[in-house]
This record gives sequence, structure tokens and C-alpha cells, in this order.
Amino acid sequence: MKTIDELLAEGVAGKRVFVRADLNVPLEGTTITDDGRIRAVQPTIEKLAAAGARVVVASHLGRPKGAPDPAFSLAPAAERLGELLKTDVAFATDTVGESAKAVVAGLADGQVAVIENLRFNAGETSKDDAERGAFADQLAQLADVYVGDGFGAVHRKHASVFDLPARLPHVAGGLIATEVGVLKKLTEDVDRPYVVVLGGAKVSDKLGVIDHLLEKADRILVGGGMAYTFLKAQGHEVGISLLQKDQVPTVLEYLERAKAKGVEFVLPVDVLVSAEFPDLKTKAPANPTTVAADAIPADQEGLDIGPETRKLYASKLADAATVFWNGPMGVFEHPDYAEGTKAVAQALVDSPAFTVVGGGDSAAAVRILGFDENAFGHISTGGGASLEYLEGKTLPGLAALED
Repeated sequence: MKTIDELLAEGVAGKRVFVRADLNVPLEGTTITDDGRIRAVQPTIEKLAAAGARVVVASHLGRPKGAPDPAFSLAPAAERLGELLKTDVAFATDTVGESAKAVVAGLADGQVAVIENLRFNAGETSKDDAERGAFADQLAQLADVYVGDGFGAVHRKHASVFDLPARLPHVAGGLIATEVGVLKKLTEDVDRPYVVVLGGAKVSDKLGVIDHLLEKADRILVGGGMAYTFLKAQGHEVGISLLQKDQVPTVLEYLERAKAKGVEFVLPVDVLVSAEFPDLKTKAPANPTTVAADAIPADQEGLDIGPETRKLYASKLADAATVFWNGPMGVFEHPDYAEGTKAVAQALVDSPAFTVVGGGDSAAAVRILGFDENAFGHISTGGGASLEYLEGKTLPGLAALED
């Protein structure tokens, strides 16, 4: 995989360099609530601009239906990128139309432009190779060189991720190189004990990674909504908690496999419950009750790990040499249910281990809860991509960057 440093050594002055970034930031209206993904790709863009490239930045945002939708415009991300770069960033109001062609043609050496949301064109996400390829052909007309640096999208077989690199000289950006290097530390010659913390809503989202990590991890801690399917598999009442009944047999099999392999599988011993889901807009007090994990009332919902579980998980992380964490321990967006996620984050901060926060809601939680990002070994920009890599899958966007 050729790197951006090799590209810069060859010279990029005057060349149109297409940077496939991941600017898929969370928005409230037009306000960005977490600019971490923009800041993550900033160094790559700065290097290219400083070397005289004409930088064309492209990304998706959200899940529009293959047509323009103002709610998913990249305009706020382009504005924020300009603030971070301390320079004007041009913005094209389409992807491959007249605006994009004019904006790219108007770039001078060292200038940066952002084109509109790639998913406004149905060809970006099409499962039809010809339709996807046709869109990639149009994108290729905007550039001379391709830099893949949108790690959060490399697990998608999309036009700008998979097809476009085949049409242009291509290299991996600095962010992708860093992300892959970190993931190799989690899969090759891992320092032990190796502890994995998994949370989030659906256990089905994590089945593949659990299956793979049962062969690699020494200890797996489970929290969040997915924990209740595990508790149900152990025969416990989970009330109205999030539950995937169809996954109970698989989960039970994983628990049995972990025991047979000597992998310590740790589940909550107490949880915070309530009869109502909290109001995340007003943040009105929720007044939850703490109960033992095997004593959840039938009319109550588990919404965070309890204080004893927080202590337990911190103790299970204290002796780790390597930690991978993906998924919050509860509804961290509400202050009454943020303590579990906060406790895990603090345990990682306190740990001497190499700690990796696996993107997605975990990365957002770290920032929202006020932790110093530099206190962790690495905060990934791609939750889904990280999980699929750890599952051992081939990621289309990485395969496309191979020479």
C-alpha cells in the first residue's frame, strides 16, 4: 500500500488530488456536535495543500436516498474544515455536476475544495457494478490522483471508496495508515492480557467480532443494551430491556465457548433501571433505580451498568496490556445514565495499557464526557470498519488501495 509520504516525495504541485475523507459528523440542524472526524483528516489535507496540490475533498454524510437532501449537506463540514485550516475552502453544491467542475477548475495550487455529499448520487452506494462504475468515472474526471483517507467508510463497497482508486493513481492517507497500524497491534503479536470491552445497543452488531475475538482475547467485558441478551441467555429476567430473542442461542453458545477456551466473559452484576426511557432533549431527571442484574423487574428497562459493575470492570481493566473498547455501557447521552460509560473511559485513562477506543458512539462519548483524547492510545474514526477488520474480513476500501 503506497503512502501519502511517497506521493509527496514524487511531487503534487499543480495536481488535482481527490481526498476521500470521512466528514460524516453528527449534526443538530446545521451545528456540528463532534468535529473529531474532520480534525482526523486535517493533517493529510494540510500536507497536500502545503505541497501545492489542488485538493478536492469528498465524503458522505448520513443516509440520504441517492438524491439531494438539505438535511445531509456537507456545507457545515466544509465551513468547519475552513476554520481548522484557517483558510477559505470552496464548496461545490453538487458532486459531479456543473458546480463541482467549476469549483475544481477554479482551484489554484495549495487551495482546497469540498464537493457535496457523495450519497446524493445513487451511483455511490449502488450494488450494481456498472452504475457504481459510471459514477466513479465521473468522479475520476475531477482529479489526477486519489488519496484514500476515509477510514470510517473503508468497509463499504462504494464508488468513491472501491471503484475510484482503480481509475486513478492511488495512495493511503495518513489517517488510514495510522488506523491500520493500530488494528494490527490488536490482531498480530498482541501484548497480553488483552481485554475487550463491548457495548452498544444490538448484540447482532457484535456477533462477528465476538466470534473472532474468542480466539484472541483473554477477557471480554459486555455492557450496554447488548448485555441484556447475554443475561437472558443465562436465564435471567430482563424486563423491557433491549433484547434480541433470536440471538439468545448464539449468545449462549459464545458463553460456553468462552468457558471452554478459558476466555473470561464478564457481564454486569447490577444495572440502573427505569420504567421509562429518558428524555434526551430536555435531560430531565430520570431517577433510576439500581438492581442486581438477575433481579430486573418485569416492567423496568436496563439503561446503564450499576456501581458494582463499574468497580468490577475497572478492576478487570487494571492489569491489561492491550484494551479495545467499542460501544457505550448505557444511554450516556443522559447524565443519569452516563456513569457506566464514564467509568470505563476513566479506567482506560488510568491504565498503562495500549488503549484503543473503537470509533462510533464510544469516540463520541469520550469527547462528550470531557475526556482528553490524548489520554488514550488511539481513538478510531471508524467503528464499523474497526469491527469488521477485527472480524478478519477483507475491507473493500483497503483492498482497493493495495498496489
